Amino acid sequence: MKLSPIHYTLSPADPKGHLYEVTLTIAQPATPVQTVSLPNWIPGSYLIRDFSKHLIEVVAKTQSGQHVELVSLDKSAWQFASNGEPVTLSYKVYAWDLSVRGAHFDESHGFFNGTSVFLAVNGQEQQACTLELLSTEFCINHDWRVATGMPVLSVDDRGYGLYGAEDYAALIDYPFEMGTYTEIHFEACGIAHRMVLTGLFNIDTQRLKQDLIKICETEIRLFGGEAPMENYLFQVMVTGSDYGGLEHRNSTALMCSRDDLPYVGMEEATEGYLQFLELCSHEYFHLWNVKRIQPKVYQQSDLKEPAYTNQLWWFEGITSYYDALILLRAGIIDAQQYLKVLAEQMTRVYRMPGRFKQSVAESSWLTWTKFYQQDENAPNAIISYYTKGSLIALGLDLTIRQHTQNRKSLDDVLLHLWNHYGKTGQGLEEYEIESICSQVSGLDLSEFFENYLYGTQDLPFADWLPLEGVTFGLRAPTSLTDKGGEAQGLLLPAHLGANLADTEHQTVKVTHVWQGQAAYQAGLAAGDEILAFNGLKTASSSVIEKQLKRINLQNTSVSWSCHYFRRDELRQAQIELQPALHDRVELQLNAESQSAWLLLDDTQQNKTA
Repeated sequence: MKLSPIHYTLSPADPKGHLYEVTLTIAQPATPVQTVSLPNWIPGSYLIRDFSKHLIEVVAKTQSGQHVELVSLDKSAWQFASNGEPVTLSYKVYAWDLSVRGAHFDESHGFFNGTSVFLAVNGQEQQACTLELLSTEFCINHDWRVATGMPVLSVDDRGYGLYGAEDYAALIDYPFEMGTYTEIHFEACGIAHRMVLTGLFNIDTQRLKQDLIKICETEIRLFGGEAPMENYLFQVMVTGSDYGGLEHRNSTALMCSRDDLPYVGMEEATEGYLQFLELCSHEYFHLWNVKRIQPKVYQQSDLKEPAYTNQLWWFEGITSYYDALILLRAGIIDAQQYLKVLAEQMTRVYRMPGRFKQSVAESSWLTWTKFYQQDENAPNAIISYYTKGSLIALGLDLTIRQHTQNRKSLDDVLLHLWNHYGKTGQGLEEYEIESICSQVSGLDLSEFFENYLYGTQDLPFADWLPLEGVTFGLRAPTSLTDKGGEAQGLLLPAHLGANLADTEHQTVKVTHVWQGQAAYQAGLAAGDEILAFNGLKTASSSVIEKQLKRINLQNTSVSWSCHYFRRDELRQAQIELQPALHDRVELQLNAESQSAWLLLDDTQQNKTA
């Protein structure tokens, strides 16, 4: 098998030391100098991560074995003098990042993204690449198999051998999973799919398989019945409590809690399982929306410096809107369940005072700092382009539907973007999506975007949703952990204006303080450790919740004395309790509602309305 001019090998060399060994052979280095570099961030995760900090012993030699001097240009780039003779670089990669963004390797499994392990040959990024994945004695003895979406050239029955990618951008967009995973195979709209799950867990594979088929087929139909790939792979790392995902061109890397997986005998889907299906739906939706329908600035990025755009409200917010809606359309959940999920999503926005201080467009632009590097003041200062972006998507969908009598919807905008941008590879300029929404819908949506995307106004769901047979309301919480939706129990009469977390030594830690509210007025701050209220030990947040439920603020004010540690200093404060905020969203469905928005097969309804 002929190797490409840019050829890599990767060996899972040391599971105890968490080390991959990598070589890069450049058949025709540029003259008089050649530069190589590693990305500083990975597409889909907008934070400078400096993957090069994990590279060890980077050396270069000619084909004849002569040492080649490497000059470090900056934190992630090297240069060497060249006369055009082939050069091989070798290095180790420390892989101890158990996440979907980096590389991980121990005795249980191996996982890596190309951005963590493969140096780019600057100036030759358009060249085809080959990768030889080597099998070690450890891999053989433990019967490790390989799962990846990268095209196969010649591999053994366990997946070790030669792979090929059309260029460097493709090479780094195929993550690899190695280990003894559980595998699920299925077809959706005639396309081969599979899911591999690594970790310790019990699972009802048949139920998961059937639900995945429904999700994938619903999304393929949404985009005109045309899948943009020949096959697809879900790579799932199962742990005790992790959650997250990252999209790729024909795969996704996911993390979930073992408690979120379906088990044999489970009757009604658990909240955790529905959350996992939402995650699968979200990342699969990215096949179209962000992997192929893309901001132009991302297409031009070399992954060294941040790429700034206002458009993440579309690529993550619209995707976040559809991820649960797809479950409804696929028949996995009903309208009542969907409204519960939607109410919880809305609550996450309505509990953020920062939504009045930062627009969603600004949230997108500053994702590199304010969103991806949140501090304890984040709820007071920022808003998420995921959560409020999804509410903008809902508002946009309802606005288009209600002004066109359901002849048009957000589905039509998506299909237009797929046909004219996704299929052609044309990138979207800043502000272009907004004009396309108006063009496709036939409506002037400039005021909508000015108010809700570039402004900080709340969307008027109390006006829009009743037209769909849904009542929108805001209520007080029933508990400190109330996520919204239909009230479960009596409402709390008072609140502290702070988020709390139990500690391992039976105290309560303040994690966030809402500006202007009770804890703020008393001088408490994030990081403070509460020991007692009114002279009684506060062993957990549930103790505080029980005390709050006994408060009566109707005829008198209530003040609590609070003893707490700030760092190692014992302090005391008086907290004047305030009436509980009405910031939990509750959505009630009219039993007689025939809303087109809530129809299961809305994609077909739109075509015949």
